[in-house]
Amino acid sequence: MAQPLIDLDDEGTPAHLWTAWGAEHRALEIESCQRLVVVAPHPDDEILGAGGLIALARSNDIPVTVVIVTDGEGAYPGSASYTPRALASLRIEESRRAARVVGAQAPTRLGFPDGAVGSREDELTSALRGVLFRETGPDVWCATTWRNDGHPDHEAVGRATAAACTSSGATLLEFPVWMFQWAHPDDSVVPSDRARTLALPAKIVRTKLAAIDEYSSQTIAASTHPADRPILPPHVLERFAGRSETFFV
Repeated sequence: MAQPLIDLDDEGTPAHLWTAWGAEHRALEIESCQRLVVVAPHPDDEILGAGGLIALARSNDIPVTVVIVTDGEGAYPGSASYTPRALASLRIEESRRAARVVGAQAPTRLGFPDGAVGSREDELTSALRGVLFRETGPDVWCATTWRNDGHPDHEAVGRATAAACTSSGATLLEFPVWMFQWAHPDDSVVPSDRARTLALPAKIVRTKLAAIDEYSSQTIAASTHPADRPILPPHVLERFAGRSETFFV
């Protein structure tokens, strides 16, 4: 993902509170899905927010299309180790490996600028309509980042995907990523009334964690330089390691 506009020195809301929150909601039943499209702002968001859903869909022979909007070149501004071009190349390869782990085809890349998706939101909506109209119908699920996630790219991608789903008739599922860091389950901004929780078998959890491990550029510091500290430190990763994923439907 791009460098989040969030203080990662603050460990945020503990993972166990979100786990308890997720257990309060109605179950999301994958049997009603005949085809899945996952739209991620950056390489890794598709696995963090919906890696379990992807792996579970593939284990049920449900076709999956993964679309990644940017190449994630803006994750480490001021890095002593990565140029934007080198980082984009690395993250593209990480996304391919992660897709193989969860049983999906290599992602479709749209190549929008990392950190500036909102400036081309109409263009993105049009591109996503093209993807979804090939997969049209209410039995098509389209999962993407929540429109109020707290990161401008996540929110722009969420809005564009929602508009494309309205046009195509696909069922929209929104997954939070950075909400888990800055919000609390009791916050009024969290749309708990729309939350549905997908239970993940232990084998699927292991698969998701293996896919996250492919994103070492995001989880392991490239150097001791402050600009190279990982975007996904352990307290962030812990929130994506549980036995469920929660979506706003």
